[in-house]
Amino acid sequence: MTGNSISEVWYTRCPVPTPVGLAAQLGYLDEEFRKDGVTLKSIIDSPDRNIRQSHFNHTLDWSFRHGGNVPPIRARSEGRKTRLVGITWTDEFQAIITLPQTGIRTTKDLKGRRFGIARRPEGIVDFMRATALKGLVSALSLEGLVLDDVETVDIALSQSILSTQEGPSLFGLKRRQAYGEEVAALIRGDVDAIYVKGTAGINVANLIGAVQVVEFGFHPDAKIRINSGSPRVLTVDERLADERPDLVARLLGSIFKASTWAEAHPDETRRFVAREAGATEEQVLAANGPDVHKHLGLGLEPELVAAVGHYKDFLHDFGFLAADFDIGDWTDRRHIDAFTGQAVA
Repeated sequence: MTGNSISEVWYTRCPVPTPVGLAAQLGYLDEEFRKDGVTLKSIIDSPDRNIRQSHFNHTLDWSFRHGGNVPPIRARSEGRKTRLVGITWTDEFQAIITLPQTGIRTTKDLKGRRFGIARRPEGIVDFMRATALKGLVSALSLEGLVLDDVETVDIALSQSILSTQEGPSLFGLKRRQAYGEEVAALIRGDVDAIYVKGTAGINVANLIGAVQVVEFGFHPDAKIRINSGSPRVLTVDERLADERPDLVARLLGSIFKASTWAEAHPDETRRFVAREAGATEEQVLAANGPDVHKHLGLGLEPELVAAVGHYKDFLHDFGFLAADFDIGDWTDRRHIDAFTGQAVA
């Protein structure tokens, strides 16, 4: 432990399967940090929009984040002093869907058709747009097609992503259902097909009786599956990484403990993931497969770092980053190496 005494650490995770989310629900995170007299405070659950914004731009000191990789990659490209300390790969449903009346049945049928991609106002990085675009590129590549073979149509959204946790239209829920605007455009006939993923994608596809054009979330080629949620990254701010490595060790300890618990408790893990995602256990099973409990680990193996680098390059090529940067310089192996070394000893 260093001489830098702190009493609070901010943390955030996406509403998706992550070992940090599981560790939080199991009480492991609070338990570990309490040993050093540190209180954990949730960024994403804060009523203060300025605090919640750090979920997307990583601005808070003494904070860590586990979830989709677009916001932390964008933050790093803007010069945020953060460190990549772990990576989790949990595959999930990714698909292009349409409605029966479009006549689209295969990926080749998308040629010359209108593909809808939501576009949010300027400000926080438009991670949903980046996700849909990568999904489309991946799907087209399976049939030797390229982006110019389809007509991409913007579905203009008036609200920032921060607004999806505010207002009476939530009907008492924590956040708004994803893909609402895209589905509305599909039903109106403004577009012919859209991209969806995860439990939310399963839910809306089922709701509208969609036709699945192609599903590739479990494709054997990792580069096809790579997207904003595959893999997900654990990042910490530089001050926490450098000045309190003991707290990063506490974080890793709670994550590895949760991962081990998950492997021994498949049914309970599915239940916890459903609660995290605001979904049903049936939707989790459909979206993440029967072995989700085996894929909530954490590592920094070269292939995982390369996968994050592959997606970083995609984001840079398509204009989602402020500047390019080296993934190797961002990756900080000190903490996971020290922790796993102690565990082996």
